[in-house]
Amino acid sequence: MKVALFQTKLAWENPEINRTFIEEYFLNEDESFDLFVLPEMFTSGFTMNPSAVAETMEDETMAWLKELAKKKTCAITGSLVIKENGNFYNRMVFVFPSGEVQFYNKRHLFTLAGEDKVYTKGIEKVIVNYNNWNICLQICYDLRFPVFVRNVENYDLLLYVANWPKPRINAWDALLKARAIENMCYTIGVNRIGEDANKLEYPGHSKATDFLGNTIVDCEDELGVFIFELDKNAQQETRQKLNFLNDRDDFTIL
Repeated sequence: MKVALFQTKLAWENPEINRTFIEEYFLNEDESFDLFVLPEMFTSGFTMNPSAVAETMEDETMAWLKELAKKKTCAITGSLVIKENGNFYNRMVFVFPSGEVQFYNKRHLFTLAGEDKVYTKGIEKVIVNYNNWNICLQICYDLRFPVFVRNVENYDLLLYVANWPKPRINAWDALLKARAIENMCYTIGVNRIGEDANKLEYPGHSKATDFLGNTIVDCEDELGVFIFELDKNAQQETRQKLNFLNDRDDFTIL
């Protein structure tokens, strides 16, 4: 599977500007790919003012994502603020080329920023199947909680989207590698760059890591689309050879 990640700056609480900027890079990329990955809250930045930017699943951003996915016959994923049944969610949507949508609501809300005060947390672990790849969807702070994401389903790809700031970027680097090693799966983390309205700086460090913890691509602080290929057969062969996942603990998440 060929993946394109977009490491980008984000205009604060301005979905229209962000959609226009993303679309320009998306449509101008000549190389084909199967999956295009955007950061967390790609329409707004990591805002604690959801009413300013919230949309429904029938509003403009979702229609726009479906149109882009159809144009390039690829899937697109990233998170945005969604309002549903009177609640706000930090929701990671996965848009298939057909227009089908699956989604994951962020489970671990970032209490340090008060995310838990304004957003409703998700409950379910979500794994989507796309092009015969089982992909586990996760958002930012989820990265710090390995039990929830433990690979008991034999998924193939662990995917994080984030607004992870510079003061804690060392944890981002270390934990992405750890998640890849302990779950024996490809792991991708897509972070933003630039500065938000709260003067927080985001240094990027978007990266892809293989099932043994080896770096496939590291974007550092550069803006742009980064394309790379994942080999499912190589991952399966390594799992069969080493058998580490066979020794997993059995547990239930409440």
